[in-house]
Amino acid sequence: MQIAIGMAPSDLTKKYYKIKDAAELIGVSQTTLRFWESEFPEVQPYRSPKNLRYYTPDDIETLRLIYYLVKIRGLKIEAAKEQLRINRANISKRMDIIEKLQDVRDELELMLKALEKRRT
Repeated sequence: MQIAIGMAPSDLTKKYYKIKDAAELIGVSQTTLRFWESEFPEVQPYRSPKNLRYYTPDDIETLRLIYYLVKIRGLKIEAAKEQLRINRANISKRMDIIEKLQDVRDELELMLKALEKRRT
């Protein structure tokens, strides 16, 4: 299952996502989202009068970038902050390339399985 990287911003059809939904989309816990919110000023979800967090598609995209930097590339929080600040566009391009390569790999694996079934 492709988490975070496999999701294109155009896949986000709602205007706002609750924290539970955002956490599921990104593939992390709600606690992690709250922590990232406190560490990354780029993530500032709307808060309702009842103090519920509502994330926009832009927030989700930023969280995807953070996920990529912290969970996939293994950067520390400070290094991830720096990368977001100075290199955000290139990070997005890399994520898009990785997503396309994952799609190609998945397609090739399906073809390989189909060929193996034909042999038996």
